[in-house]
Amino acid sequence: MGVREGSTNHPRGATLARVGEFPPMSARRMLAIGGIALILIGMILGDIFAVFILHPNADRIGAALESATQAVAARDPQSAGAAFAKIGGHLENRGTKVDAHAHMISFGYLALLLALLQPFAPFTEQRKKLLAALFLVGATLLPVGVFLIPYVGLTWSPLEAIGWASIFADLGGLFVLLACVAELVGLWRGIRLRLRQRPPVPAADEFLGDRSWASRVLLSGGTLLILLGFLHGAYYASADLYRYEARDNDLLISMTTNAAANNLAAANQAVLDYGQLQGAKAVNIAAHSHVIEFGILAILTAFFQPYIFYRDRWKRIWAVTLLIGSLALPVFVLLELRFGLLAGGLADMGGLLVIIALLAMLVGIWRYTGKLDAAGGRS
Repeated sequence: MGVREGSTNHPRGATLARVGEFPPMSARRMLAIGGIALILIGMILGDIFAVFILHPNADRIGAALESATQAVAARDPQSAGAAFAKIGGHLENRGTKVDAHAHMISFGYLALLLALLQPFAPFTEQRKKLLAALFLVGATLLPVGVFLIPYVGLTWSPLEAIGWASIFADLGGLFVLLACVAELVGLWRGIRLRLRQRPPVPAADEFLGDRSWASRVLLSGGTLLILLGFLHGAYYASADLYRYEARDNDLLISMTTNAAANNLAAANQAVLDYGQLQGAKAVNIAAHSHVIEFGILAILTAFFQPYIFYRDRWKRIWAVTLLIGSLALPVFVLLELRFGLLAGGLADMGGLLVIIALLAMLVGIWRYTGKLDAAGGRS
């Protein structure tokens, strides 16, 4: 780590420690590139899942639920059990895809956060790179293992109830856990070392000190997105959540009682109403979570703007593109129940804008040549 001397910004004339190094193949750069790549792959997986799997899967669950009510009406427990087994299989298939998508994106956010904190952990660069590699391997292994669970099953597994995909997913989670614990220990040690300095030496970091237009817009826009997500969540919880839960219970009772009474028309209508209710709950939860996640993403990418190797004009374009997509996706997800496929297509376009902006930022970080590091007088 280099030091720039002679700073007069500190009241006691202490030297200003510079910590914003970003050389190729450093731990910080590995985590930044790996984190954005994880978010990109997770978002692409989510878009593919939404277009090709989510709606067909929901239709299959609805058909299986309708078959179950008919089997109950016909007093056929074997067929009813088979229908519920199908529902369980469809839900597991859906759950593993959602989990893989969510974990990959969450690990990407965590990688970006760890990249920001790298200079404050008093480890050697070799150890930092080892921890970064351990984290990225685990962050890749866990969602891939979760994704493969329905396809691998228990084939050749040494355990009776856990397959190889689950074993490797758990191993990936262990790698992430170990890397995060080590980073926390290093961060704690770094804080203690800085507190012991007399006088304390402030650290200058381009990641944290950038005040460019793109950085300020991303910070402001990300904060507003998170605020909108909180407001929507508060409204949903107060206006719809308990009403939906009560309606959920009533419809399930209606299905079973009407099926038992051989009133198939009422039972089938309850199945349709139940599907619409689940759709309303899903779009509200998805919009709430996505707008907050995109707000966090905007704030994290704001800190990396100095190391994106583009002209300022292009940085502004990609920052605005990311914010437009981040707002469009959750808004049109909310409108899906009213406008159907049109709103769904526009939501997918919003997601595509976020993906394009992130991909451009990833290429910009990859192209970074160390210009700021050299200008900062690092030794």
